[in-house]
Amino acid sequence: MSGSGLSQDSTDRPSGRSNARTGGTVINQTSTPDRPMTLTKDSITQTTLLHDRYGTAFDVVFNHAWNTSLTTLLSHRSIRAYLSKPLPSGTLELLVAAAQSASTSSNLQTWSVVAVEDPARKERLSQLANGQAHIRQAPLFLVWLADLARLKQVTEQRELPHAGLEYLETFLTAAIDASLAAQNAAIAAESLGLGTVYIGAMRNRPDAVAAELGLPPHVFAVFGLCVGYADPAKPAAIKPRLSQTAVLHQEQYSLDAQLPAIAEYNDIMKAFYTKQKMTVEGDWSQHSSDRIATAEALRNRANLREILNKLGFALR
Repeated sequence: MSGSGLSQDSTDRPSGRSNARTGGTVINQTSTPDRPMTLTKDSITQTTLLHDRYGTAFDVVFNHAWNTSLTTLLSHRSIRAYLSKPLPSGTLELLVAAAQSASTSSNLQTWSVVAVEDPARKERLSQLANGQAHIRQAPLFLVWLADLARLKQVTEQRELPHAGLEYLETFLTAAIDASLAAQNAAIAAESLGLGTVYIGAMRNRPDAVAAELGLPPHVFAVFGLCVGYADPAKPAAIKPRLSQTAVLHQEQYSLDAQLPAIAEYNDIMKAFYTKQKMTVEGDWSQHSSDRIATAEALRNRANLREILNKLGFALR
């Protein structure tokens, strides 16, 4: 399965067949006289998680032992209801250690994070993010930052030039660094039995967020991350994603090849919304189109370049 990141050895596993509906490979789970079919706990976990992730049958030929890391990754769901239960001592520091273990461009480490636990501050940040209650509920709210102020200070202390900080490339590098670090932290949190949800609404009022967090010039809040124990009274389901036919391209990109996958995904998401008793107008294509239809649909972020300029980012 070239390009999939999954190793195959035909001597160890039965061969698979292509699944046109999902773009995946189905395991031939048929028994033979010398090899009766067995379903292990890991194979059941794998099958269940992959089905939930794609909203339809998707079994993949995988020739290595299943592990808890894969279970954690495939079990991800956004948690928007939290218990008030505090986190164990050392959790924050462990999450940051996981974040710092992520890749970073040229080891520049152009990111930082602000940990917010004060209820009053979480309340104010919640109001800046359209009143999202889970920001208030979660015992820990992490605001992930694209941070060029540290490099600026380092170069100025040594009386060295730093013109490269004014360019879009450097800002993009910082935003990517912050994203990689945050995802590592999110995975670490979920591996500890905690729930998470990203808060992109930190970009609705970035100037106000910067003031609340005391951010200096050249630092921008990319997004927030709620961390805490999920409220079992309000369970969250794994949300299906587009099939791999839409996102996995072999050798060269193809746009037209995605159309059948998108049509199928529209049906899958309508069924998901119905099952979860969620009120969402239209299908995924309509919902997504509405989010990009106008400048107003961007939810106060259409003027982001101007605000970034005011925060010290030239973006040349």
